[in-house]
Amino acid sequence: MAKRFRFDPAGPVTGLFFLVLAGLFLAEGLAEEPIASATVLAPVVLIGLGVVGTVRVLTRARRRDLR
Repeated sequence: MAKRFRFDPAGPVTGLFFLVLAGLFLAEGLAEEPIASATVLAPVVLIGLGVVGTVRVLTRARRRDLR
């Protein structure tokens, strides 16, 4: 019997976050001038990782309750 897999929303959220971040770095590399300074980019990366981690923890706790 095939094991049933549940949808994990943290995966797509993480993927989108890193795609946006990669797009920002690519755009900055192709542009003549900086798009975002390091003083803005560092907190955005840390806050984004915190949001992704929070989504992961909340969805994992919810999946345990549904079993």
